[in-house]
Amino acid sequence: MESPEAKTLGVGMVGYAFMGAAHSQGWRTVGRVFDLPARPVMSAVCGRDPEAVRAAADRHGWATAETDWRSMIARDDVQLVDVCTPGDSHAEIAIAALEAGKHVLCEKPLANSVTEAQAMVEAARRARERGQVAMVGFNYRRAPAIAYARRMVERGRLGVLRHVRVTYLQDWIVDPEFPLVWRLRREYAGSGALGDLGSHIVDLAQYLAGERLIGVSALTETFIRERPLPAGAVAGLGGSGTGGAARGPVTVDDAALFTGRFGSGAVASFEASRFAAGRKNSLRIELNGDHGSLAFDLERLNELSFHDHTEPAADSGFRRILVTEPEHPYLDAWWPPGHALGYEHTFVHQARDMVLAVAEGTGPEPSFEDGLQVQRVLAAVEESAEKNCVYTPVPV
Repeated sequence: MESPEAKTLGVGMVGYAFMGAAHSQGWRTVGRVFDLPARPVMSAVCGRDPEAVRAAADRHGWATAETDWRSMIARDDVQLVDVCTPGDSHAEIAIAALEAGKHVLCEKPLANSVTEAQAMVEAARRARERGQVAMVGFNYRRAPAIAYARRMVERGRLGVLRHVRVTYLQDWIVDPEFPLVWRLRREYAGSGALGDLGSHIVDLAQYLAGERLIGVSALTETFIRERPLPAGAVAGLGGSGTGGAARGPVTVDDAALFTGRFGSGAVASFEASRFAAGRKNSLRIELNGDHGSLAFDLERLNELSFHDHTEPAADSGFRRILVTEPEHPYLDAWWPPGHALGYEHTFVHQARDMVLAVAEGTGPEPSFEDGLQVQRVLAAVEESAEKNCVYTPVPV
């Protein structure tokens, strides 16, 4: 644990729904698990509904509630601003926070457009000169098995990379009567399954491969083009909620499929869908190299499957690596070997890495530049889909 004399880091969070609850878990827990150079203090949470944000503050452990994010940013007891709002407000809030001298953690995708993401990167670069840091929240990088997979690739266990294949599948909008929530409206979400799920798998593919995509060929589809407008509050992904008699257009994709090419010549395939019946939060990634293969399944997030192709064929095959040892990333602070972690721990690890970056003054990963690069891939996917799958380069 942090020493009693350790300095504090006041955190203010904008947004309190699904991601806000997950980030709250991270901030509430991190100082109780990891030795940190600064103790995070949950100073304020912000939302537009006074009663709802006050209830969220009480439930998740925030000291105070605000209804104006500008007022929250101006507070002296807030040194780090955590942005958990829909994508249409990421740029405005993050840039204002950076210009006010705050560190910033921003949920993925970084923005709703390349133009917005570029403005955020420029603000982060200016802030870096003043000693501030900015990070985008691709939390799956913080699963110990994913972090260990990256270490294995870096150490050459797969040899020369040839293939990457990734799928991220959910089913929470299969029902055509599910209401037209903000995630189904381009003006708020930017895109549908592509931005929501596709941003995660693009980041994971590039992170594990250790290189960037240089071009894509894509198609997208919207299966249900009109939905009932919400008649009341809708709880979470696939949660309870009702639609009224009035209906409105769905303006984002329901599914996105694309292939990609890395600069090294390795190829990749991606599938993101919120219409895969029976798949609740199914993320799978596999990498194939000339020396071996590595696979991860989020539904078994404490495990990796590894095949060493340098072994004799008679003895080879995929084997299970249980990623629960203290030598594995993040795990020296948790439980004895074999005691598994869960989804919420990725947010604890994210908070840890953010606090360390602030204390050390180093650029955290993934940076806003990394978020911008993912945004460029998403834009290339949409451009390719609009042109009937034409191969589209990703700008450098």
